[in-house]
Amino acid sequence: MTQTTTIDPAEVAKFEAMAAEWWDPNGKFRPLHMLNPCRLDYITGQIAAEFDRDLKGPRPFEGLRLLDIGCGGGLLSEPMARLGATVVGADAAERNIPVARLHAEQSGLAIDYRHTSAEALAAAGEAFDVVLNMEVVEHVADPLAYLTACQQLLKPGGLMICSTLNRNPKSFAMAIVGAEWVMRWLPKGTHDWRKFITPDELYDLIRRAGLQPVDRKGMVFNPVSWKWSLSDRDLSVNYVTASVKR
Repeated sequence: MTQTTTIDPAEVAKFEAMAAEWWDPNGKFRPLHMLNPCRLDYITGQIAAEFDRDLKGPRPFEGLRLLDIGCGGGLLSEPMARLGATVVGADAAERNIPVARLHAEQSGLAIDYRHTSAEALAAAGEAFDVVLNMEVVEHVADPLAYLTACQQLLKPGGLMICSTLNRNPKSFAMAIVGAEWVMRWLPKGTHDWRKFITPDELYDLIRRAGLQPVDRKGMVFNPVSWKWSLSDRDLSVNYVTASVKR
């Protein structure tokens, strides 16, 4: 049987070209390094609330199996492993995997990194308590098919955290003109504004994929403090959602 895939080869090639720079905080992934504390704040809070875990404990996510889809170099996989989760990191860009494996090994972390897709994992019958789906959906060929595969990967009662970029003039100015053209944080062409997804569109896709959205927040950059923070109101550029498999 032919394995269907939502992987967009052109999108994968962009990230393969940058693979060696994942752990350089001043390199091409500087925006993700800056955003990571804000992302982790949301992710850990949602997992703790959904699974009744105490984040003050030494390994609060012990016993939870977590998939970081589109894991890159492991910027989220590693903190999840430190919190006690059993982590599988998957990425369609093959060059990312050895980078992630080496860094995890150097950090003394056991993380199962794989060059594979959400669809292949679902076809293999893999199941997870949590799926982290961060800044991936705007890079796939078929968002609904991709989110459906993510839903299939969740155990009943499982949680998906999904972040992406809103589609409006402000997001074009900030994510394309600002981040790629002016600040040169990312190579030109990293993002395709036409593939950005509004919060309402994403909620609709999540529901159609078989999940129930339960929360969404904006991730807002403050150019004065040079930091990101979560916002209940401002979802105009970067935003993150939580949804569950009832």
